[in-house]
Parts: sequence; C-alpha cells; structure tokens
Amino acid sequence: MPFLTRTITSENDGLSAFAAQQLRQIAASLHGLSDEQIRSTPSASGMSLGALARHVLFVSSKGLLAQLDPEFVPDSGAYDDADWAAGGILPGAVRPGDTAQVLIDELRAQADWVEKHLATADLERPVPVPDQPWFPDDLDSWPMRWVALHAVEEYARHAGHADILRESIDGKGAYELNDLADGVAAPVA
Repeated sequence: MPFLTRTITSENDGLSAFAAQQLRQIAASLHGLSDEQIRSTPSASGMSLGALARHVLFVSSKGLLAQLDPEFVPDSGAYDDADWAAGGILPGAVRPGDTAQVLIDELRAQADWVEKHLATADLERPVPVPDQPWFPDDLDSWPMRWVALHAVEEYARHAGHADILRESIDGKGAYELNDLADGVAAPVA
C-alpha cells in the first residue's frame, strides 16, 4: 500500500481515494500485532488499537457508508442505537473474536466499499443532519460533499492516533508498516 494516494482525476475520485487511503492506513497500523497488543493501552489516551479500529468501523458504518447507500447494513448485531448515542464504541469495544487480521480485513473491506461508492456519489445531494447532541441543531441537512470531507478528516485524525498507539507498542511507524503489510523489504541504510 503506497503511503501516498494514487493520482486523482476528479473531486469524487479524490474524496474516494483519500477516504479509502486513511482507512487502509489504520489497517496497516494493526499489521503483525498479537491479540494482547491490539488490546493494550500504551499511551495516556487509554485507547487500544483494537478499540480505535472498532470505533472507526462503527463511525464509518453509521455515517459515510449509510449516507452513500441507505441500504447499507453493517455486520449483523455489530452496533446498536446505544453505541451511536454514546458517540461511538470506544475503550471496551474490542470483541472477543477480534484479532489484528479480523480488524485489518474489515477496515480494508470498508475502504474498498467507500472507494467504489464515493467515486460516483452525488456530492450535491442533501444529507439529513443526525439528531445527536454533537451535531448542530440549527441545520436540517448538509451536502454529501460535506459528509465525505468530514469522513476524510475523521479517518485521518484516527489514522494519526493509530500511528501514535502503534509507535508506543513497538516503535514501528507508518512507512515501515506499509512496507511490512505489502511484503516489501525495507531499504538497507
């Protein structure tokens, strides 16, 4: 997975490329970790990489994915309205069956889905503002373009947090992890 996105050709293409790339960066941060490591909380934030990945999957499925395709349904029983009301599942969110590979596969699948569907989305389509306390109550809707840009920003924030958590676990950074995830040997210094 390259550290930079591919060359883009349009606004939709750019939004889809950057949203998918940030999801894939979060997936790369999990590469090679044990079950114990994805559950560890190595920094002052109290967040584990596994919980961060689950949060991103949750926010994406309730936000961007649901807006791109109203028929989109996240995996059965994964998240409920209480999770959404709480602002997304966070610290205790890692499921008993979660492994680094399970989370990587889910993040990559979501990245592929976002890349495909955002590439053809109507960016002018009005999207209702959810009835949650952290959203403005003086707006009825915002354009799909805003939702997509907000998703890129949200994913990027969490990808940066994932970088910090991973570096706190074993010192590996994003460039090295991208190479490891792709099976590319790091250059010899």
